[in-house]
Amino acid sequence: MTTTDLWRLSATALATRIRARDVSATEAARDALARLDAVNPRINAVIAHNPEETLAEAAAVDAALARGEDPGPMAGVPVTIKVNADQKGWATTNGLRLQRDLIAEQDNPVVANFRRAGAVILGRTNTPAFSLRWFTNNQVHGHTKNPRDPGITPGGSSGGAAAATAAGIGTIGHGTDIGGSIRYPAYACGIHGLRPTIGRIAAFNASGAERAIGAQLMAVSGPIARTMADIRLGLAALSQPDPRDPWYVPAPLEGPPAPQRAALCIAPEGMKVQPEVEAALRDAARRLEAAGWTVEEVSETPPLQEPAHLQAMLWLAETRRNLGTVIAREADPEATVIYGYMERLCPSPDLGAFQDALQRRAGLLRQWLLFFERYPVLLMPTSGELPFRDQSDVASFEDFQRILAAQLPQVGLPLLSLPGLAVATGLVGRVPVGVQLVAGRYREDLLLKAGEAIEAGGVPPAPIDPA
Repeated sequence: MTTTDLWRLSATALATRIRARDVSATEAARDALARLDAVNPRINAVIAHNPEETLAEAAAVDAALARGEDPGPMAGVPVTIKVNADQKGWATTNGLRLQRDLIAEQDNPVVANFRRAGAVILGRTNTPAFSLRWFTNNQVHGHTKNPRDPGITPGGSSGGAAAATAAGIGTIGHGTDIGGSIRYPAYACGIHGLRPTIGRIAAFNASGAERAIGAQLMAVSGPIARTMADIRLGLAALSQPDPRDPWYVPAPLEGPPAPQRAALCIAPEGMKVQPEVEAALRDAARRLEAAGWTVEEVSETPPLQEPAHLQAMLWLAETRRNLGTVIAREADPEATVIYGYMERLCPSPDLGAFQDALQRRAGLLRQWLLFFERYPVLLMPTSGELPFRDQSDVASFEDFQRILAAQLPQVGLPLLSLPGLAVATGLVGRVPVGVQLVAGRYREDLLLKAGEAIEAGGVPPAPIDPA
């Protein structure tokens, strides 16, 4: 492989070659920048970057290697950062005109941990306004396209991260997820994405650019990548401690042994599931069985509809205090429509209902933890549908309701702080399809083990040239 094809390598393979000094971090950075220049204009995934800064970071990795020092497990690997995370010297816009001049004075822990691991920051990736949708468009950075099919959404809110990674712009993309914003873009772009347990990865924006989502419903940062090995590498790098995040938990990355037993649920709570999605789930189950797993089909899981409703109620109870005013000031037409739909579906609770919701959350989590005692891993849809036609959520209130119903497996879990892994399994024509794996708190190791078994049965080719 020439130094003009390094962008094709996985993060794991590239770091190995750089650490062995077969290629330099500077060569990898130059090739990554060339790839960005070649394909980003067609997908608008990276909305800001500075080649000089990227090359300087790569040169520092090369200098450390020349001195015989260990630059870290991600030595010289190009990564991208979602534009809602602080990166020193850059605007934390979160897709907002109101924040285009909100320049971060320090790195978010996710950026700092990438740097400590030796990664090189390639650029900043797009998100919808307020990181609010499963589609990626805003008034300050524009519209991100899916590199596999420009007619379907790249997902959201980490749509820029997934589109960039699928197209070979960087090896690992940073994303955030409060209701599918890592898992769905990975699904829509035909790659993998991990939403870790709350507290697994430290994250904090000193700029104050976080949305008013509160401690009870924090968005979680996690990796988006083309291979399971890279998801594992990204998780290890990002899960290092940082005292700025009071919710960080120093849980080991490897938990106690668990039986290779998974539950398969095709249609949780009777949700509608397209035949192509069901076929992908059954195919993934066969792949697990071929790898020595026991897979038992179940008709139901613990509740998903109820935690999804409670999450929306709690989230809107906080955002109604100030986000509505900010949305009006931003005047992003699509964000305004979506927030209006959300308010329409979720009445404002009184204090008693708010407290009842927090109490009920504990009971719901107990049911799920007991389920995982019998089945350490759950295999279920990421979405009930193939990736949606782009911008279809703002077509009508009825379209939004249909999309929300299809996304139940994503929205129903974050309230309970359970980790979820989107695994790409194949293509329907050129439209990606995949599955979701779920496990108990801080058992990302089980998700990765099952994900690797499914990946071994075949995944969509990546990186790709934009369609």
